[in-house]
Amino acid sequence: MQKRVKITIICLSFIIISLFFSSKIVYADASSYIVIETSTNRILEGSNINKKSYMASTTKILTAITAIENANVNDKVIIPKKACGIEGSSIYLQENEEMTLKDLLYGLMLRSGNDCATAIALYVSGSIEDFATLMNKTAIKIGAKNSNFVNPHGLHDDNHYTTAYDLAIISSYAMKNPIFKEIVSTKSVKIPFTTQNTTRTLINKNKLLSKLDGATGIKTGFTKKAGRCLVTSAERNGMEVISVVLNCPDMWTFSEDKINYAYKNYSMYKLIDKNNVVDFISIKDDEEKCGLTVKNDVILPLTKNEYKDIKIKYNYPKTITKPFNKEEKIGSIDFYIGNKLIFSEKMFTIITK
Repeated sequence: MQKRVKITIICLSFIIISLFFSSKIVYADASSYIVIETSTNRILEGSNINKKSYMASTTKILTAITAIENANVNDKVIIPKKACGIEGSSIYLQENEEMTLKDLLYGLMLRSGNDCATAIALYVSGSIEDFATLMNKTAIKIGAKNSNFVNPHGLHDDNHYTTAYDLAIISSYAMKNPIFKEIVSTKSVKIPFTTQNTTRTLINKNKLLSKLDGATGIKTGFTKKAGRCLVTSAERNGMEVISVVLNCPDMWTFSEDKINYAYKNYSMYKLIDKNNVVDFISIKDDEEKCGLTVKNDVILPLTKNEYKDIKIKYNYPKTITKPFNKEEKIGSIDFYIGNKLIFSEKMFTIITK
């Protein structure tokens, strides 16, 4: 009798535990991740955001924007032998076939073609090494300070790395380019296959484009050392967010969950109108005052509680001395949540005295 009771208790315990876990989303966390809003690059959520990590084919985000900014995407490219037979993901380019640089960018971003990455690098810079130098210059210009790129495709190299934060701001920068945004949001496209007198149909590997509400891109990645990596962008209700997950076994579920969390908790709030006088500053030895304004609307991603608690501080001298110019930079207007600065906008004079 006691034995049957014990067996019954064990079975009931197993059922309860099973029901508990089946009611929750269970996934393995990323080793590092971040979610940002793109107009401000404000960090909405993240973990280990400055941890140096391998990023596999998400490298190609920088490859694409570097190529777009340094060449004409309508240029005709003759595929060299050096770009054929590259290991890993490929669209199987053939020597001497002809396509536009934009066609190669579709192969790069939709199918993650390492052959496309090589062809792009050779066309834009003449060598992989020179293109990597150009990639690093682009990354530094954007503000990515903890990254180093040695190739255009992301095949493993110990000296090829980034961080979740750097990759997020690179992606945010790239998504402001209409050509880049058009390419990464494309679900499928046909491009020429001139040596076979036919076309290639490229289907985007990013399945969140069809699954996630408002998804607009961007790029998948995988190597054994980098693990599964995914950069995702989405737009809803006037807010665009980007998530980066690095070394995440369940990158699809994890990324979708993080994007949905951002939209559930944050909205865009307009705090300052660029057409209004924000404040006035005294003019030395003059009874008149000079008006101050901002050149851009200040619209920030905030939670409801943050919106209620946000503090605005004006950071500029008490007086200004003649002569001064119209639209002269005079200081900043700073936005705080508690003691944390979350955003700063430059202030300018709007009259001349």
